[in-house]
Amino acid sequence: TRSYGKATYIANTGHDSNNDNYELNFEQSIMNAEKEIIGKYAASLIEPGDVLIIDSGSTTDKLAQHIPEDSEITVLCYNYNVLSHLIKKDKINLIFGGGYFHRRAQMFESLQSINLIENIRATKMFVSTSGIHNKLGLTCSQSFEVLTKRTALQSAQTKILIADSSKFCKVRTAYFAQLSEIHEIVTDSGISSEWKEIIESMNIKLHIV
Repeated sequence: TRSYGKATYIANTGHDSNNDNYELNFEQSIMNAEKEIIGKYAASLIEPGDVLIIDSGSTTDKLAQHIPEDSEITVLCYNYNVLSHLIKKDKINLIFGGGYFHRRAQMFESLQSINLIENIRATKMFVSTSGIHNKLGLTCSQSFEVLTKRTALQSAQTKILIADSSKFCKVRTAYFAQLSEIHEIVTDSGISSEWKEIIESMNIKLHIV
């Protein structure tokens, strides 16, 4: 808080990227340039006729923005921010899982949505995460995300993790997958050489943009 002649630090505001009080609007302001490049590159991995699942997150938001207007694909999503970009693109067939709206994450969640995802088979899923650890796996900040993410992963043929380099070595409270379940990773050039070796040893395809 700033006032004349001084500045006072106030902790626990809910806007610290290192805590588990996730808020999408705030996350969109962190590593924004890297997320933009990652999202644009991830969109280039989409092929005509693909059936996609696009996860919740600030990086998948960039992906949704960069999917070309004339893409003849089908997309299943369960988040308002992704839907708001795709709904303007007339050639994309949309499948939307509704339910309870979690405002901070802009995610919809329900048993009906889980059942819908279970009955879809996708060629690719673009996965988002808040933390990546080689032993503790992929984690997110909110437990309500876990079942939806797990179900979506099980319904997808190729699983592509899109995450900026700041997510590596971080652990959040809610575990949803092992890193070994992922087939490809798209990240920025800030990734360490140690992490490059870990990913290579796991036979995961790494795209650095």
